Amino acid sequence: MARLVLLPLFSALLLATAITTSEAFSKTVKAPHQAHKPKKLTHLHFYFHDIVSGAKPTTAIVAVGPNTNTSASAFGMVVVIDDPLTVGPEITSEEVGRAQGMYASADQKSFGLFVAFNLVFTKGEFAGSTASLYGRNPVMSKVREMPIIAGTGAFRFGRGYAQARTFKFNATTGDAVVEYNVYIWH
Repeated sequence: MARLVLLPLFSALLLATAITTSEAFSKTVKAPHQAHKPKKLTHLHFYFHDIVSGAKPTTAIVAVGPNTNTSASAFGMVVVIDDPLTVGPEITSEEVGRAQGMYASADQKSFGLFVAFNLVFTKGEFAGSTASLYGRNPVMSKVREMPIIAGTGAFRFGRGYAQARTFKFNATTGDAVVEYNVYIWH
């Protein structure tokens, strides 16, 4: 009988000890390096070439939903990209990087994309650095704003936003040129 009384008492004592020694879910800490505090705002301007047609497309459809082909918004289509980023709107202008990642048609009613890709810079001051773009792209809007959520290299701890405007869209081929203005605190 004494054992039955001691067991709940021992369990309560053990639980109380575990609760008092556990760590909090989160806490605010000082930055590991003072250099990681955002010091400047950089504006990047380039053109994104989404090439669907031709001998060397820069996109690949990797998945479709059961109703993608009958959906007005291509709902369920997932596309992987490795699109060139250029200084000017012509594909022959200087390439400064690549947009690598994916987009998916995620809106059943209108043509809205979920985008997740890295802007990989290959030339100039930011060569070797990346910025991660992640968010909703309502492609039928004149100007679309999407968040920059992270970065590497010069853009480590980067945050900001991108504004996209369709410069040219070929309805026959599906090819598009999109002008980007990107603002990053880093």
